[in-house]
Amino acid sequence: MEKEKIRELIGQLTLEEKAGLTSGQDNWFTKAVERLGIPAVRTSDGPNGLRTQEGDTNGLNEELSREAVCFPTASASAASFDTALLEEMGHELGKEAQAFGVDVILGPGVNMKRSPLCGRNFEYFSEDPHLAGKLGAAFVKGAQAEGVGTSLKHFFANSQEHRRMDSSSKMDERTMREIYLSAFETVVKEAQPWTVMASYNKIDGIYSTANKKYLTDVLRKEWGFDGLVMSDWGATHDRVAAVLAGCDLTMPAENTDQMLVKAVEEGRLKESDLDTCCERILALAFQAAENRKEDVVFDYEGGHALARKIADESFVLLKNEGALLPLDKQIKTAFIGAFAESPRYQGGGSSHVTSRNVVSALKAAENANLDVTYAPGYDLKTGETTEELIQEAVAKAGEADAAVVFAGLPDSMESEGVDRRHMRMPEGHNRLIREVCRANPNTVVVLHHGSPVEMPWITEPKAVLDAYLSGEAVGEAVVDILYGDVNPSGHLAETFPIRLEDNPSYLSYFGENGTVRYQEGIFTGYRYYTTKKMPVLFPFGHGLSYTSYKYSDLQVSSESLSVGEPLTVSVKVKNTGDRSGKALIQLYVSPEHVEMIRPVRELKAFAKVELKPGETKEVLLELPARAFQFWSEQIHGWWTEKGKFTIQICENAEKVILEKTVDMDAEPLPPVGGYTTGTPMGEFAKTKKGYHFLNENISYLVMGMAQAGFIPKEVMPMLESIPGGITLDTIRMMGQRMNVDAAGSDGVSTLMNQALGILYNFLPEEKKEELNRLIDELNEVTK
Repeated sequence: MEKEKIRELIGQLTLEEKAGLTSGQDNWFTKAVERLGIPAVRTSDGPNGLRTQEGDTNGLNEELSREAVCFPTASASAASFDTALLEEMGHELGKEAQAFGVDVILGPGVNMKRSPLCGRNFEYFSEDPHLAGKLGAAFVKGAQAEGVGTSLKHFFANSQEHRRMDSSSKMDERTMREIYLSAFETVVKEAQPWTVMASYNKIDGIYSTANKKYLTDVLRKEWGFDGLVMSDWGATHDRVAAVLAGCDLTMPAENTDQMLVKAVEEGRLKESDLDTCCERILALAFQAAENRKEDVVFDYEGGHALARKIADESFVLLKNEGALLPLDKQIKTAFIGAFAESPRYQGGGSSHVTSRNVVSALKAAENANLDVTYAPGYDLKTGETTEELIQEAVAKAGEADAAVVFAGLPDSMESEGVDRRHMRMPEGHNRLIREVCRANPNTVVVLHHGSPVEMPWITEPKAVLDAYLSGEAVGEAVVDILYGDVNPSGHLAETFPIRLEDNPSYLSYFGENGTVRYQEGIFTGYRYYTTKKMPVLFPFGHGLSYTSYKYSDLQVSSESLSVGEPLTVSVKVKNTGDRSGKALIQLYVSPEHVEMIRPVRELKAFAKVELKPGETKEVLLELPARAFQFWSEQIHGWWTEKGKFTIQICENAEKVILEKTVDMDAEPLPPVGGYTTGTPMGEFAKTKKGYHFLNENISYLVMGMAQAGFIPKEVMPMLESIPGGITLDTIRMMGQRMNVDAAGSDGVSTLMNQALGILYNFLPEEKKEELNRLIDELNEVTK
């Protein structure tokens, strides 16, 4: 509906109706205004499958939700590093939403994984904002192409469940922009989700739902978001503040609408501010109504097949000694562990899906006519084991040609609403793995979990396959990978530290007195581990295959760049093994000879390509200007540094395969406080105009110092005989000839460590005025 028509309708609403529109009708619907033909909007949880409430829509009972396809959680699908796959998943969820009468899917979640302890990590893609942003944008594009909206969440800095309703996230501006806002920015700019969900937490002491700086100034004005902002369920603490901040819709139903009416009547809230929120709510309502498709029947079998495909491409082969995997289908295999029969395939809380067709690995093996025996090994709910269970498992493993232990984290150890306090698996799982490894040297461990775990037994099994929480088709995907019907191509979208204490947020994660300080700054995840050269269990980007790949012929479109220029990178990849597979190209940018403290490398582009045995493909990757920039707190914007930037094709965040360096020509930022006559001349000379001025006028200083007796008399004839006069370049050259260590940070003489004021004193009046004008001009960038 056109804006003018929407504004006409708003003009016909009573003040009470306007206030009412800004909160939900119940837990899932917005309010309708039947007399004006304004429809309601139906929402549903659904990052990895719809949790659409049946019957009483005032309920939140996950057990009463409608049967739906449970796709792999974000922690799993992110390991695919495949934007096309995430877009396909978005399409499928959009079709299912149309069939269920759902208008807006509450997802995806692109919060950063600051710590492995976050109980909701399984809902989030990655510790890396570039990866999370690209995958999130793909999901949104897919779902919205089906005429179903999405709600990008949880905006923002919602990195823990502990005190999630009232804790305040506190970080510096650069950390906020480079790490915690970046993925949201990517999704908004590339995909324009219909809605954005404001999180529970505070940011710098202000609740997200009342934070005008981020909801209006950044999200809308700076990024160009033109949709609706809604609260997380129960996240609005002040209805008036929420409207003023730009949070249009408070969910779920509230009995506080009258507060808005009273605020308008008392002059604390302009009715026009309420009108702005209503305009966005009506725009969403009519957009949803116009995109509804009647008589849509969802293809559950097709959805299940896609869930299996996504799981197949998301499993990460962490270890495979002696090429134990894939297993021969003719051998006898022991499946050990209760997860083999009752898999943990999704997380708990609002994203919990009532699955229609869950297939266990045991059932999938049976369907494939494989020779498999089974022993539970531990209690499904607690993860604990007994001597009897261990003995049964060891006996089954000893009788088999290979053993597969299914282990990980039970539901009770990770869920929305609560954070873990350690990274350990249940001791019953750990013990079972060790005992089975002793009984059978050909042991594989299959892990089911939503976030990294410690692996004190890692040297004992020959192979480890990470299934994460891979949705209802997890069992079929496990069998696909174990027996070689599918070649694993997943890569870790997060770092697995050796122990919790190694995580950069370890000392400050839970916070104190309701404030959580992000003391590690921009050094989160692999940015910390690689820069500090700290050993990890498995690095970000790690993932093995049943084939091998060779990368070659790295090319860049230019070896020298200016500010604002993009760069095209090409690389060839060849499948050098004997089976088809999908290779992941990971491109990192590594800054060198720059002034800012930066991570040793950051992921800036990636691509996944399918290759037959012996096949070679050339892959093109585009690096926008932003790929080389950092956020400057001085100018409150993105800035490019002069220096060298190495383009690296990596096997993972730690291992560089190919690299090529490009030079970046850029002007420096003025020092904090701006250039003054107190600025060192060497600092001033880093700017092109500053260097040119000093080069032309340094002679005034040299001659003045000579007259004052600061320069030896025997040096003067040499200075006076220099062709072209005294310049910075000639001073540097003289220092080298005299074997004097005269190199400053920019390569000019030690004279440049002195303040500009020294030169200023010796300049004639017209030159002093020229220098003052130049200082003002160079300082303009900070204004």
